Amino acid sequence: MFEQITPAMLARMQELEAIDLRDRDDGTPHSRRLRQVPEATGRFLGILAASAPEGAWLEIGTSAGYSTLWLAMAARRAGRRVTTFEFDPGKCALARATFDTCGVNDVIDLVAGDALMHLATHDGIGFCFLDAEKDIYQSCFDLVVPRLVKGGLLAADNVISHQQALRPMLDQAQRDERVDSVIVPIGQGVLLCRKK
Repeated sequence: MFEQITPAMLARMQELEAIDLRDRDDGTPHSRRLRQVPEATGRFLGILAASAPEGAWLEIGTSAGYSTLWLAMAARRAGRRVTTFEFDPGKCALARATFDTCGVNDVIDLVAGDALMHLATHDGIGFCFLDAEKDIYQSCFDLVVPRLVKGGLLAADNVISHQQALRPMLDQAQRDERVDSVIVPIGQGVLLCRKK
């Protein structure tokens, strides 16, 4: 599936990687940074999504669309679509530019707004990637897990880098009898939950 990376997609990925690096180096406030996943995490997510069972694919926290591009490649391979939620209007505009430039609008549905206002309408989730403000992780976990199909996957980013802030959710995931879970030490750490 990664052979689908076109020159335009590669150029946009490199542009977003450069913006992310610049923002981290110049002290851009955390809430304004792109905060995208590293390439290795993107590839990992693509493989996970492509391996997910039948069901809806969701992404909570689009940012500029970098991780969504990895999911788009998997969606094309699997004949699926990705619904991605982004709250910040500026990041929505960047994501739209990313999707237009890379020609992936055929497999992406960008929803501008608060994912928490929409998640209850999505049942039968086969795959969900969570990479948003850390204060909504618990609420997202609580809304997504009951809606996962059997074998459905929830992947949450930044669980090692933000372990203290996410401790209640991580503890719940470890003892939740509805899922098997593991923390994968890739990028900033990914919590992977599989619905039993």
